[in-house]
Amino acid sequence: MPVNESLSTYSDLTFRTAFGIYVLALLASLIYYAGFRVPKVQHKELVAAGGPGTGIELTESTSITDTGDEERASAGSERWARIAQLFIVVAFVLQAVSLLLRGLATGRYPWGNMYEFILGTTLLAVAAGMVFLRKPAMKVAWPFVLLPVLVLLFFGGTHLYSEAAPVVPALQSYWLPIHVSIISLGAGILLIPGVVSIMYLIRLWQPRGAEHGWGARLARPLPAAETLDRLAYRTTVIGFPIFGVGILLGAVWAEGAWGRFWGWDPKETVSFISWVLYAGYLHARATSGWGPKRAAWINIAGFAVLVFNLFFINIVVSGLHSYAGLN
Repeated sequence: MPVNESLSTYSDLTFRTAFGIYVLALLASLIYYAGFRVPKVQHKELVAAGGPGTGIELTESTSITDTGDEERASAGSERWARIAQLFIVVAFVLQAVSLLLRGLATGRYPWGNMYEFILGTTLLAVAAGMVFLRKPAMKVAWPFVLLPVLVLLFFGGTHLYSEAAPVVPALQSYWLPIHVSIISLGAGILLIPGVVSIMYLIRLWQPRGAEHGWGARLARPLPAAETLDRLAYRTTVIGFPIFGVGILLGAVWAEGAWGRFWGWDPKETVSFISWVLYAGYLHARATSGWGPKRAAWINIAGFAVLVFNLFFINIVVSGLHSYAGLN
């Protein structure tokens, strides 16, 4: 079917608008992060004052405690967190509209090239952030999420951009929306534990008891290391099997398209490596001898390999997956 140029133009316009609003969301979230202040909760205590022969006067004193790590929020810059959340929601909706218009313009599922794949995967990553970072204490995580999302969107919108067009014959299959959608969902979810593990290591890196210096300022807004470790593990437990199912369905599609389930194509090989790294992370996280710090490094390695494989490997080497909008 012919491409609807008007819808394609509107798709590009909403993409650029969404990108600009994501930038504003990043700036607002950075202001919230930089201005984070741990709230002070006053607990009234009755203290006896006076001495023998005098009346006992009951006075109040205060003690400063945390409010509980899961519900911790900034006492000084909460407005910027709300502004960032508003920008994120608006940009997310515009990005979804851009992807939808792209599909309507071409009359197919919008998964046919690397530009559309990045657009869809980052959309699902932001959606995963909205789900897993909804606790007040996790609002400080948004700069760590939005930065890679913006980098990928910028790279996709410039170096990997493709004009709206029908897909090549190799992708004209009902397996396209199934395989790519599940891979995108798994990768979008796995972006969250990747950045949370980075936050975890930053939290551990702060010298114990240090209250000054740029390292302390960077780590202070972050939740407790145990909270970050728990979140990274739980989100990986969700994203890992989804990503694995996507790989298996890709093998089924490969058998029908190329006559074999697995051929050690570069993208297949690195997908398997990332899968092994995530399996290693879950094993290390569940094994007491490894410890959460070593497990976090494995999780970050898996995340780095995943991003390289899904978005950049086609630029470095050519293979059977090199048809997706790249020269």
